[in-house]
Amino acid sequence: MQQVRAKKFLGQHFLKDLSVARRIAETIESGQVLEIGPGMGVLTQFLLQNHHINLTAVELDRESVTYLREWYPELHLVEGDFLKLNLNELYPEGDFSIIGNYPYNISSQIFFRVLEYKDRIPVCAGMIQKEVAERIAAKPGCKAYGILSVLLQAYYHIEYLFTVDEHVFNPPPKVKSAVIRLTRNERQRLECDEQLFKTVVKTAFNQRRKQMRNSLQQLAGKGNPILEENIFTRRPEQLSVEEFVELTNLLKPCLN
Repeated sequence: MQQVRAKKFLGQHFLKDLSVARRIAETIESGQVLEIGPGMGVLTQFLLQNHHINLTAVELDRESVTYLREWYPELHLVEGDFLKLNLNELYPEGDFSIIGNYPYNISSQIFFRVLEYKDRIPVCAGMIQKEVAERIAAKPGCKAYGILSVLLQAYYHIEYLFTVDEHVFNPPPKVKSAVIRLTRNERQRLECDEQLFKTVVKTAFNQRRKQMRNSLQQLAGKGNPILEENIFTRRPEQLSVEEFVELTNLLKPCLN
């Protein structure tokens, strides 16, 4: 059967190095697993070999769907868009993990979707653009530290596992890739209004070069004396998750 054509508008770069695919597959050991964008099944084949995994795959590209049904008839394959999928319908019971060689053009959206189901997704692993992986794993004080870093690290332990060169893909991307793993931490909920926490983080980083007394005055109200607190003299990349929780609690009374 003919190979699937990589489609630029879908952000497709097909991995061709089997040793890399095997290493990615080994990042999740067992349980219900959803693979996003299996393409031609280079990662799928190793996941199917693990009898401790109950695998489902979701694929948007019709050409890939036809290919996968031909070569992997045993695969439970859902044709559709992961970003629009009702995961509670797909998995009515129990936890499920996420894995994939994620399309670069929607990788951040995938992680925001994982956050929506954080209480049901114990592990999310896979390959993304190296720059995005570094951003997710970045610690406070780094230039890469941003919205994704804070929101994901609030609920997940992040591991940057290894870097992948361009030449192992067809077609080769213009950037390096990296494999990361997110493992749900012990924090059941934040000690603050979680919706406001997200708003505070996003608002602060939208003007990341400014002190937060400037970027957050739209939430606190111009001239609010709370903006004189020391924490507001800092820039967002300097704050840990815990300090963003503190900041959220400081701002909460201003919005009542």
